Amino acid sequence: MLNTQVFLTQTDTTIGFVSQNDRKLTDIKQRPPYKYYIKAVNSLHTLQMFTRVPSVHRNQVRRAKRTTFIMPDGHSYRVIKDKHHLLLLDRLKWAYTTSANLSGHTYDETFAIEAADVIVKPLYNKKHPSTILKLGKIQQRRIR
Repeated sequence: MLNTQVFLTQTDTTIGFVSQNDRKLTDIKQRPPYKYYIKAVNSLHTLQMFTRVPSVHRNQVRRAKRTTFIMPDGHSYRVIKDKHHLLLLDRLKWAYTTSANLSGHTYDETFAIEAADVIVKPLYNKKHPSTILKLGKIQQRRIR
């Protein structure tokens, strides 16, 4: 049941939608279906179930906070360390995460509340998005 619901919650960076159902998120955000979502994971062990981190970047991924890593296969992951966000992710183990707004628009609280199946409070808006790094087999490039 949890894996089909869309949660509106405070993530480690902003107010966002969290769900294991990427199709439902795509419908809510009216986003092109070919775009990938960030997959938030609750631990490094869970991350290892989805991808292999290039060995030269392992320490950086282990220590990073509020950083999204795009792996060489094109999928992106963020290991969550924020206690509030981990309360939900420890139950789910992993989830797709995205900002709580229509694609290309700013945050609208009314829209976000209507679109979500479950609202996890408290909600407060942080202004700093995650850093995004694209990892290669040897090099890395900062995207945001």
